[in-house]
Amino acid sequence: MKLTINPAVSPELDPGFVPAALWNRAYLKAVKNSGEARKIVIALHRPAGKCSTFGCEVFPHEGKYRELNLKFVERTVKFLLWMKGGCRVTIAGCQGIADDLKKIYSSSGARSFDCDIMGERIYGKPFEVVGVPYEHAPQSREIEVALGGHTDGCRVGFDLGGSDRKCAAVIDGEVVYTDEVRWDPYFEKDPEYHRQGIIDSIKRAAAHMPRIDSIGGSSAGVIVNNQPRIASLFRGVSREDFDRKVVNIFDKIQEQFKVPMVVANDGEVTALAAAMSMKCTGVLGISLGTSLAAGYVNLSGNITDWLDELAFAPVDYREHGPVDEWSGDEGCGVQFFSQQGIARLAPLAGLNFPQEMKFPERLVEVQKLMEQGDKRAAAIYRTVGVCFGYSIAHYADFYDLHNLLILGRVTSGEGGEIILNTAQNTLKKEFPELSEQVQFRIPDEQFKRHGQAVIAASLPSLK
Repeated sequence: MKLTINPAVSPELDPGFVPAALWNRAYLKAVKNSGEARKIVIALHRPAGKCSTFGCEVFPHEGKYRELNLKFVERTVKFLLWMKGGCRVTIAGCQGIADDLKKIYSSSGARSFDCDIMGERIYGKPFEVVGVPYEHAPQSREIEVALGGHTDGCRVGFDLGGSDRKCAAVIDGEVVYTDEVRWDPYFEKDPEYHRQGIIDSIKRAAAHMPRIDSIGGSSAGVIVNNQPRIASLFRGVSREDFDRKVVNIFDKIQEQFKVPMVVANDGEVTALAAAMSMKCTGVLGISLGTSLAAGYVNLSGNITDWLDELAFAPVDYREHGPVDEWSGDEGCGVQFFSQQGIARLAPLAGLNFPQEMKFPERLVEVQKLMEQGDKRAAAIYRTVGVCFGYSIAHYADFYDLHNLLILGRVTSGEGGEIILNTAQNTLKKEFPELSEQVQFRIPDEQFKRHGQAVIAASLPSLK
């Protein structure tokens, strides 16, 4: 059994793109119209009794429906895992789906990467999938915390990206200095490179203040209690050195400077930046940079313990879609909304860069061409915009989304304007009600480049 998807807007350089939002809507409509709908609950368990639940309807898990069911549930589980996190998944209401997922999310299955990361790497325990009767479905138990907003004292903030690191010096809420330094941490094997780079950024900011009262950091990756658990910035470091020298890298730096220090995921800092500066809630902050970073501030103005690692969340449901070389999965956000996405689309637009040219350099070249009015560059940005518009609708199916903050190097300049305008137009055509609900929040260029470092400075409390 196949579903027919007819997008109102097609990404010109990537017409095979199958928007997850449309595929899911077609699936759920078919389930409802079949008269055979079965209710299930997907529960994601995290340590300390925390649990996120997602209820939906599926076909009977047999015959012609089995393949469709598995695609819908597996892609939904994958999205929820990287959105919220979990080391144990419970499927309540269908043991057959649970059994199939067990095979996929195993050390020898197609999602072995996710199994390893969500298990031992992040939560320190084996990942598992279990099935229970529907009436035994787990109950949701979420937490939320207030973070940031502190302005007193002399504060250093830093933001670690894949192609640059930024720092800011802030005195009693006034930004007195910002700086940006290029670096290339992705495939560095020695974590001393990363440590020295972070210390250099801190010292650059500190030189413009009489003292350091606190240090706040924004970093790509999963950060738990100031400790990186998985981060693309350290992907070149061996597993042994990661566990020995990277997990405690910020703890060691704090010991050196002897001041309060808080490091948060860069996506969380992005969302906090919007909530604080624009006085809004229900914010999904998305940074299109070396990778795709995301963070969420709920309607109460707080953050949660969710991961919000949307780089690994699927947005394209086509068969044989673009593959993320790290996780080995197809159709994930990083292949569309990042420097990697621009590099992937460039040859489809007729721009063939040397293979040895790094992704940040390719983005710079595309941006230069855009400034010159090159039609090939414009086509790249329009393609990203269409895919982004459909993906926003997909994100809104999981997040209580009212405000969308977009930043990152990919969104700089005229190309960024094309992405956002095209995304908004796509929403209006395909999801008119949602386009009225979601407000696009666009920071100025200075905020785009240094805002995360400035907001990161507000993370630690001096009390």
